[in-house]
Amino acid sequence: MESAAIMAIALSNGGGKAPDWQDFVGIVLLLIINSTISFIEENNAGNAAAALMAGLAKKTKDASILVPGDLISVKLGDIIPADARLWEGDPLKIDQSTLTGESLPVTKNPGDEVFSGSTCKQGEIEAVVIATGVHTFFGKAAHLVDSTNNVGHFQKVLTAIGNWELLYLLH
Repeated sequence: MESAAIMAIALSNGGGKAPDWQDFVGIVLLLIINSTISFIEENNAGNAAAALMAGLAKKTKDASILVPGDLISVKLGDIIPADARLWEGDPLKIDQSTLTGESLPVTKNPGDEVFSGSTCKQGEIEAVVIATGVHTFFGKAAHLVDSTNNVGHFQKVLTAIGNWELLYLLH
């Protein structure tokens, strides 16, 4: 189109005639309109593709708003946000040492449960949340520790030593 505009000026100028400005302006005007429409269409197509990709992208949820029945994705390095039952994917290696004291990662397969606070060491899988907050394995253990009123032997010994030291310092 650009060459047509140049030829409209150059070729019409032969034999002492004036340049054909009407054809030149018409062709340049068509070029500007074509470029504008192309830009708008490409921009709209790019926005549509971005919206489609955003819709297909995995959504992340804050752990505080998870409820039983939510579907979560567990992958390498993730800390499990809630107790969940593994659903679909490859077997995982899960580090449960913070909860159970086991020093080696445990292999978990689809159908197995994973506990809040565990760390994924290998694999990727989808899981369904089965418990959150105080209803998790960790939450129940924390509640049991918090609800005990019994004084252990070690605490009794420390209290006795502290009392003797206090009496010694006061005399």
